[in-house]
Amino acid sequence: MQTKKIVILGTGGTIAGTAASSSDNIGYTAAELGVDQLVQAIPSLSSLANIHTEQVAQLDSKDMSFTVWAKLADRIQHYLDDSTVDGIVITHGTDTLEETAYFLQVLLNPGKPVVMTCAMRPASSLAPDGPQNVLDAASVALHTGAFGVMVVCSGVVHSALEVQKVHTYQLDAFSSGDAGPLGYVEEGAVRQLRAWPLSQRSNSTALRENISAAALTSVWPRIEILMNYTGADGLLVQALCQLGVAGLVIAGTGNGTIHHALEAALLNARDQGVLIMRATRCVNGRVLARADDALEDSHGLSPVKARIELWLRLLS
Repeated sequence: MQTKKIVILGTGGTIAGTAASSSDNIGYTAAELGVDQLVQAIPSLSSLANIHTEQVAQLDSKDMSFTVWAKLADRIQHYLDDSTVDGIVITHGTDTLEETAYFLQVLLNPGKPVVMTCAMRPASSLAPDGPQNVLDAASVALHTGAFGVMVVCSGVVHSALEVQKVHTYQLDAFSSGDAGPLGYVEEGAVRQLRAWPLSQRSNSTALRENISAAALTSVWPRIEILMNYTGADGLLVQALCQLGVAGLVIAGTGNGTIHHALEAALLNARDQGVLIMRATRCVNGRVLARADDALEDSHGLSPVKARIELWLRLLS
């Protein structure tokens, strides 16, 4: 009899997708199968722990929303508070997985392992990658001493704080950039390379209450991402300000550099009360701050994660 307990929360994604042909790995419909069906296809899971499943959402992760995030965070917190639960696994689409992971880590800062996993091929594929990813995620969720939000894909364990999707098709689609992975899962054993993810936010309880309240009305602060490029100007910034945008993230070139016309518009927006954060459009590296910087940098966050950080600031 197993003494460990894992909760597997389903949200849809490619891992739950199906296609008309087993040879079709891109023309599928995501979120067709329930989490119970996914688990039933992996008999060896029951040899690791007692498994409890719950379907929190059923969607293609390109359609992820703040409302689903609020519900998911609430259910995770419920199981984090349950002393009988050793770890949580979340099945999720790859497209917005890094955003959901960062949101959950910063908001919940869990003291238990919350392991997100996914698939690049649908469940109907001739060689689906989802079952092994779920099995690997369960191994991480049961690993002694593990905590925080992690992403497990293709045998690699990533921290929610650094993980990014970097490939459109390959099975090993995620990277932790310069930081490197947290570790690897090898035949069910976790080889840890660096510390588990940890973040501090003193107002997490109040923030969760604010998010729950916002979910009831679906009124969320509007934050948009703009990119610096040849010939960029401030027209979009001006238009967004007229529409009442609350925050803007600029994906700058190189070390967060911004065209002078775009920067002037961003500074004007900041003076009007719009929150501005400067990231880089480069896949690797971070913006290195200078004493004379006019705009706040993202402290290593990618543009999509910087957007979440501004969103949380506004909600707190």
